[in-house]
Amino acid sequence: MNIDIYRLFFKAFSNRTRLRILAFLRKGPKSVSDICNTLKLEQSRVSHNLHCLQQCGFVDVERNGKERIYSIDKQNIAPILNTVDKHIHRYNIRLKKCGVVMS
Repeated sequence: MNIDIYRLFFKAFSNRTRLRILAFLRKGPKSVSDICNTLKLEQSRVSHNLHCLQQCGFVDVERNGKERIYSIDKQNIAPILNTVDKHIHRYNIRLKKCGVVMS
């Protein structure tokens, strides 16, 4: 197990903006403008974080004319998020009480 690669993977997940974008993309493919307008974020911030998510393999992108349409990686990332949802549902109280994570 390469701990550094794991650290990078989870670092990509730990950013609040990227998590918000991933949560929004779980609802379906979206354009940058859809993401900006719905999440009330600046275009440069969204583009920067989408680039990171794409580089890390968390999202897929397709061109539609001049527009880029982003979607969550259904093969790997969507199942991971579904598993995390189950874990959070089961352990949410304990997560909120963990002094190490909350500090």
